[in-house]
Amino acid sequence: MKRFSSLFAILISIVAFSQQQGKLRKVATVGFLNVENLWDTIRSADYIDGTKDIKNPAFHRSIPLDSIQFLEAEKYDGPWSDGALKGKKAVRIQSGSEEFTPKSAKNYGTKIYKAKLANEAKVISEMGAQYTKTAPAVVGLIEVENRQVIQDLVNEPALKKYDYGIIHYNSYDYRGIDVALIYQKRRFTPTNSLKKELVIYGDNGKREYTRDILVVTGFLDNEKVAFFMNHWPSRRGGEAISLPKRNAAAALLKQQMDSVRAADPTTKLFAMGDFNDDPVSPSLKNHLKAQASPKDLSEETPYLNLMYPLYKKGVASLAYQDAPNLFDQIIVSKNVISDQVTKEYSVYKAEIFAPAYLVNKEGNYKGYPFRSWNGDQFTVGYSDHFPAFVVLQKEP
Repeated sequence: MKRFSSLFAILISIVAFSQQQGKLRKVATVGFLNVENLWDTIRSADYIDGTKDIKNPAFHRSIPLDSIQFLEAEKYDGPWSDGALKGKKAVRIQSGSEEFTPKSAKNYGTKIYKAKLANEAKVISEMGAQYTKTAPAVVGLIEVENRQVIQDLVNEPALKKYDYGIIHYNSYDYRGIDVALIYQKRRFTPTNSLKKELVIYGDNGKREYTRDILVVTGFLDNEKVAFFMNHWPSRRGGEAISLPKRNAAAALLKQQMDSVRAADPTTKLFAMGDFNDDPVSPSLKNHLKAQASPKDLSEETPYLNLMYPLYKKGVASLAYQDAPNLFDQIIVSKNVISDQVTKEYSVYKAEIFAPAYLVNKEGNYKGYPFRSWNGDQFTVGYSDHFPAFVVLQKEP
């Protein structure tokens, strides 16, 4: 435990990546946060209306369970994917939402939900603020139930003044959790978004439904950028036995990044999220081919893992049974790296965000992230992961 606690003490003061020195110019923070099961208090299901356009939020939306009786739906036993459901209307029950209701063992009512929203909003508003004096321009979210909880989040007092827009698609994840992106509308203009379904199978040959990769392109302060939000399959069943699933996620992410880069090599790419692997794991190192150092970048290996230096210093973003891991990472394309400040954005600093209030201060989990739940008890904490962010800078 002492060893683990010391790692988190290091984390608070060490910067993951710092390519440039000197005074900050025009700046922007891009980051993400695992909001640790941000559910509303209503037992929900997914309603898929395949008669609508796939990009229409009404194609696949979250609905209260008791409203199913009023909707047209067929009995559906086929694969759960957007392509297979075109032209069909079906209901998919969310297995996770039952755990987060007033009648559940968690006694998850409005009071807890509002406290959870306020906590996550506080964290988001402060990410990178020590450098930029403002909230992040773009923020990825992990473990959100539906669009409504994101809307409630951006309407919190700590965030409302920044006028965040939302990009979210429901996934077919077996629990019912998704990734999403929020952005300050005055700073980021999206031009396209899509979700890429990750198709993986268990040892029994059956499809395992997990989170999508969210791909968003647009203009950040008039510069062409692309964001890729990830929440890769967990290590459930063991790291080695589950690794092929994350290798598949890495291959899908690389395909999407390569595609955007091929269409326009000037686009600056940011892949981020909970990869459920460390920077040196085969998924990231061999399949995504994310490099550890700027000197290793080339046309064949154009992606840099900004968290590798921090990982080598022993810093972690979460832990399980006293084993620290740095699963929360940001990977960028080589055109975001420069040792000079120019008129285009480049990396100034990247960090794991761990202010004192996000760190558990006592008990068996001293030094761990101050998570929201201890079993069914709400701790008034924040998340079981520390957030990550990158600060970009350029000449005005």
